[in-house]
Amino acid sequence: MKAQKKENYTATTNACKLCSPLGASLVFRGLKRSIPLLHGSQGCSTYIRRYLISHFNEPVDIACSNFTEETAVFGGGANLKLALDNIITQYKPDIIGIATTCLSETIGDDVPLILANYNNEKWAHEAPAIIPVSTPSYSGSHMDGFHLSVMATVETLVKKKEPLGDQINLFPGMLSPADYRHLREIISDFGLDLIMLPDYSQTLDGPLWSEYQKIPEGGTTIKDIKSMGTARGSIEFGRVLAWQDSAGKLLQDRFDVTCHSPGLPIGIKETDRFFKVLERLSGRSMPEKYKEERGRLLDSYADGHKYVFEARAVVYGEEDLVIGMASFLHEIGIIPVICASGGKSGYMQREISRIIPEAASLGIKVLSGVDFELIAKEARKADPDFLIGNSKGYKLACEIKRPLIRIGFPVHDRLGGARIVHVGYRGAQQLFDIISNLIIEKKQDSSPVGYTYM
Repeated sequence: MKAQKKENYTATTNACKLCSPLGASLVFRGLKRSIPLLHGSQGCSTYIRRYLISHFNEPVDIACSNFTEETAVFGGGANLKLALDNIITQYKPDIIGIATTCLSETIGDDVPLILANYNNEKWAHEAPAIIPVSTPSYSGSHMDGFHLSVMATVETLVKKKEPLGDQINLFPGMLSPADYRHLREIISDFGLDLIMLPDYSQTLDGPLWSEYQKIPEGGTTIKDIKSMGTARGSIEFGRVLAWQDSAGKLLQDRFDVTCHSPGLPIGIKETDRFFKVLERLSGRSMPEKYKEERGRLLDSYADGHKYVFEARAVVYGEEDLVIGMASFLHEIGIIPVICASGGKSGYMQREISRIIPEAASLGIKVLSGVDFELIAKEARKADPDFLIGNSKGYKLACEIKRPLIRIGFPVHDRLGGARIVHVGYRGAQQLFDIISNLIIEKKQDSSPVGYTYM
């Protein structure tokens, strides 16, 4: 009998993504008086809390149904009901967001059925809204969990069409609290009322407390979420997300709320697209303050072009963040020689080719569904000047002896991850200065004589 040929199998080494329930937990932390509840083992909630706390430097409570060996065999329905009772008693939340983990999905727990049978009549008017979402990590990344949870929130809470309102909806994606605050400022300056989902700008980056708060202030209210079907339009960031099911498209299909899908507004080109949408929705031209910010940014591009031109960068992280950053780097003259993500949407290559038509001739390599082992292999060949991405790439940066600029999530080996501004002309200005100075410093330090003027 002829022996079968064995196929090589390589396990993931240092994944370039995080787990799906983490993204869900982040969304639920951005709803007012909300508690995330993971249906699965305690280790999952501990792992996610650790990542969120190290990035935001804020206390993060995530409840868990605490699977045991017995639960894994006979099902977790009783655990889930007990967890809900405990949360309502101790926290009295307005919302409980339930995200499933790999274990509960693998054994086939039917969470909607468990919730349908859950008798919370004893809580009477205190009963919170419960939002279930299926988020097994083996079928996606933290970004999948994030977007699925936003869509589940809209699907659960937005039920009927009300008279048309004046507000707009913004689905910003997984940006920093500082980004959220800046986006709110921009939209307010266009004279538009805003409902942003989620909004953890205060719940995960609030002021110093005088005493512990079980549920931090801030977040998108149930009332606002329920009124999203009345908006004059929705804006949903993400060139990859534009090809996928999403909350914005759900509102468009069910309530005729037009969904606009620009990319993440990083750099001038992508921010211009965002501002054009705001001009259409508001009927106003760009406020003078942003024209001035844009002008100062263009001036700095001219000042620093000779330092950054044809530098080479490895960019990695969430797909839409990588696409936005690649667009920005290209417009300032830097070649993003490697654009890598653990995401597997299948759209990243197409979108990078759209924003950088000459990507092939520049030798830009797009890597989807990869881990840091493969990114490291390609980075050694590409010989970049620097890396730009989250803290998970630190080991790679050390191995190839190149500096790392930290953006995105998680930033857990530096302070200020929650205060990085990525978006708008203001964010591009900060990023441009950081990148330019890093390149200047690298040349200065490697010079045999050094220099004190540029």
